[in-house]
Amino acid sequence: MSEKSFNAFKMAQQQFDNTADKLGLDQATRDLLRTPLREYSFSIPVRMDDGSVKVFRGFRVQHNDSRGPCKGGIRFHPLETLDTVRALAMWMTWKCSVVDIPLGGGKGGVICDPHHLSEREQEGICRGWIRQISYNIGPFQDVPAPDVMTSGQHMLWMLDEYEKIHQGKYPGMITGKPVGVGGSLGRTEATGYGVIYTVREALKDLGLDIKKSRASFQGFGNVSQYAIRLFVEYGGTPVCVSCWDQEDQTSYSFRKTDGFDIDELLEITDRFGGINKEKAKSLGYEVLPGDAWLEQEAEILVPAALENQITGENVSKIKPSVKLISEGANGPTTPEADNYLKEKGIYIVPDFLANAGGVTCSYFEQVQCNMNYFWTKQEVLHNLDTKMTSAYRAVADLAKKQNIYMRDAAYMISVQRVAESCRIRGWV
Repeated sequence: MSEKSFNAFKMAQQQFDNTADKLGLDQATRDLLRTPLREYSFSIPVRMDDGSVKVFRGFRVQHNDSRGPCKGGIRFHPLETLDTVRALAMWMTWKCSVVDIPLGGGKGGVICDPHHLSEREQEGICRGWIRQISYNIGPFQDVPAPDVMTSGQHMLWMLDEYEKIHQGKYPGMITGKPVGVGGSLGRTEATGYGVIYTVREALKDLGLDIKKSRASFQGFGNVSQYAIRLFVEYGGTPVCVSCWDQEDQTSYSFRKTDGFDIDELLEITDRFGGINKEKAKSLGYEVLPGDAWLEQEAEILVPAALENQITGENVSKIKPSVKLISEGANGPTTPEADNYLKEKGIYIVPDFLANAGGVTCSYFEQVQCNMNYFWTKQEVLHNLDTKMTSAYRAVADLAKKQNIYMRDAAYMISVQRVAESCRIRGWV
């Protein structure tokens, strides 16, 4: 597959096909699992602040629900495509399966750019999205959550619209809500913390001391911010982070080789995770091109932005010092780059394991909402650590036992679980 013709869904299918071959799956199971069970594509007309009506395109894809209700975020992005949503839905199926929670995979999206929309206009998109899909989602069907450029506020607007339509209270129909209105403590930290829980365990397997480790991060949104924070708490040194600059419509990397202060950076960061370049320079940061995060002298790389970031074209820029990549983003590494990383012996914690902390805590939120009893933050994070460590251990042990790549081991465990649930239900 050419890098220039990159298609996330084709990549996801290629990854599945490779796993299906290793597991020896029959043709019917392959046909069922390599495509979504259901897809919804619809128009969302919204009255804009200037009085005009603009029509946005929305999607929801339900890949597989054999193990439980579908689960997956809703992203707002100007470059959103149905194929990207299909890929993300499939990855969500494997993600829920690998951490062994009783959910399937779904994903949603709207083609829009919140940077250029007022709060009222964003609310209109949220409520319009729900109106188009309200009878195809719900606490026992498909449970959405926040994703790229969506937040707890967006989820609450969606919940409110859903409850108006169905005339009842259904807090478990969506997760990622603000605390106090059905949200779970610990949810904000969950994905980033989960990434670092896997980093902690992987460094043990590699015989490396986290207190002597340096890390470079791509992205400075919620996932990366909390990953950096926990990494520092464990004694690690973050040396570089990249972010998107809305004004310049490009990305930059910010480096301090002796380690940076996350609280210092957060003071000069906008609500979308964009770091102010001039203020960063005044604080002693080197401002580098956006892809410089990949080229740092560090032991750990954490891609925590979008898919298709480590490619056959740039993977050779990774320094020999790098021993571990923990994928905070979904699908950040293309198959071509993956082959290179295998050859170089760089240890990978694959995306749908590394960043499964978010969906695991979303599951905790769903459970708490459905039973109307909420846990303390300490309980949530303890349960998250336990679940993530157990999932990592199962994948790492299989990889070691069969002498296979970590990504292959994670896929084999997750796909086998979903295939078995489809089989015993009588679907194949």
